[in-house]
Amino acid sequence: MSELKQKLIKLIDVKSIMTLALTGAFIILVVKGYVDSDKFMTIYTMIVGFYFGVQANKDKGGLS
Repeated sequence: MSELKQKLIKLIDVKSIMTLALTGAFIILVVKGYVDSDKFMTIYTMIVGFYFGVQANKDKGGLS
């Protein structure tokens, strides 16, 4: 149980909150028709790629 709690605590940081907020915002914009799905995929791929790239770099002991 404590391992699950630790993982949840690690999820709550600024980068995670920003990623989730941007994902939610872009989904809403696409559903309402303000953003084309092609543009959504480009932007979303960049956001998620950056987030996971920073996480992978952090796990390897690099700068973040």
